[in-house]
Amino acid sequence: MLQHVYERSRLASCVERVIVATDDERVATVVEEFGGELVLTGRHPTGTDRVAEVAARMDCDVVLNVQGDLPMIEPEMLSEAAKPLLDDPKLCMATLCTPIKDTAEWERRDVVKVVMDAQNNALYFSRSPIPFHRDALGDPLGYRHIGLYAYRRSFLVEYARWPRGRLECAEELEQLRALEAGVTIRMVVVDNAGVEVDTAEDLERARRMLEGRV
Repeated sequence: MLQHVYERSRLASCVERVIVATDDERVATVVEEFGGELVLTGRHPTGTDRVAEVAARMDCDVVLNVQGDLPMIEPEMLSEAAKPLLDDPKLCMATLCTPIKDTAEWERRDVVKVVMDAQNNALYFSRSPIPFHRDALGDPLGYRHIGLYAYRRSFLVEYARWPRGRLECAEELEQLRALEAGVTIRMVVVDNAGVEVDTAEDLERARRMLEGRV
């Protein structure tokens, strides 16, 4: 799965370099076996902090964080995440979301939901179903956050120096550290992001879908 994500990411038109950042020797062995570029990092509380360690050594403006649990990732998704930062030099961070129309997905705690303002800026992320529908369920029920981020490199390095926030620790969602600090996170809505592998059932479903695409 990791190799698939790596190779799909390399196809994105906006990407100049793809690096796997890990502190796990097992992951490192897999990357070396398929010939990917690897950086071994120190231990970090979140993936964003890990990416920040690597970004601090690089000379670039925008950094993308593509999590290895996105086997159905399309190269265009990386470009869509980066576009808000390329278009607006004031923005520091952007990420993706997709509509939720399935009640079971809506209720799963491992599916992260996001609510946005009228400009598609994130208001809050939660593992709980948000927003609460008082009278009747909407269509879509809400929006699922996709674990693909774009950051301004200078912001990312600064972010890693901040202490973990109260909401970040409560939800175990690293993007809340930025919201708690008053940072604007621009959301980009995409039609479908496929499966994010959070459970064994997700992994099996992703395998079946990938086999069907061959």
